[in-house]
Amino acid sequence: MARIIAVANQKGGVGKTTTAVNLAAALAAAKRKVLLVDLDPQGNATMASGINKREIGHSGCEVLLEEVEIAAAIVSTEGHYDLLPGNGDLTAAELKLMDALAREHRLKEQLAKISANYHTILIDCPPSLNLLTLNALTAADGVLIPVQCEYFALEGLSSLLETVKAVRQRLNPALQVEGLLRTMYDVRNNLGNEVSAQLTQHFGDKVLRSIIPRNVRLAEAPSHGQPIHLYDRSSRGAIAYIGLAGEVIRRERRMSPSERPAPLASIDPPVHGGSGVALKAPAANHQE
Repeated sequence: MARIIAVANQKGGVGKTTTAVNLAAALAAAKRKVLLVDLDPQGNATMASGINKREIGHSGCEVLLEEVEIAAAIVSTEGHYDLLPGNGDLTAAELKLMDALAREHRLKEQLAKISANYHTILIDCPPSLNLLTLNALTAADGVLIPVQCEYFALEGLSSLLETVKAVRQRLNPALQVEGLLRTMYDVRNNLGNEVSAQLTQHFGDKVLRSIIPRNVRLAEAPSHGQPIHLYDRSSRGAIAYIGLAGEVIRRERRMSPSERPAPLASIDPPVHGGSGVALKAPAANHQE
């Protein structure tokens, strides 16, 4: 059975889709059979995979509404991973599912039909907490959280962890935090270094060793419909995602019943005023 990982953050612009696409491609390059599920109505993961979201035959919308079999909607990509494409129709699917029974379990039920065909299934979630995101978290074994190393990007982290805990209690007791991934990292930026250090201090080994740098080639790749290792294999971004894939595989291999990720209660961040991560304010003289 495949390990299902939701790539999620309720804040947009943190490298979520970039991570989902390039991790899928890097795992596929490591001879893993990978399915990427684009659950974001924006369809960015679909376009970044080289599939035109306006010309797809079937989408995740029809799969969630049980209008088509999931196997019939999956397409192959140039990056050697399979894709369940998404587009704006997913918004309609969410609305139509509002009154459906077991609506949060639709994606889990569909993925169960094909999970034996894959090593890893990655789900690119919308940048919000809605029914689509709940479907992803209900279906997933773990959630990978991209975190931009900037102060305000951390505001939603505490609420996302609370959401994960709520999903565990109500919908998916097996859900774990796969890890926190530092993205858009610039070693020359003092603030980024400070935020990175404080993340490690608060979350320990939940912070992945892999760090995704700010990289022009990484930003350019989606406009060419290619993952970074096809667009520029020698770029810093490509090397970083190859390293991330290796870390994900090593963590998975180390897992045994006695080595499962720590319960969420043990990774709760210190809170400030009951609403956010208690990180220190950046010093006034920090310059990039």
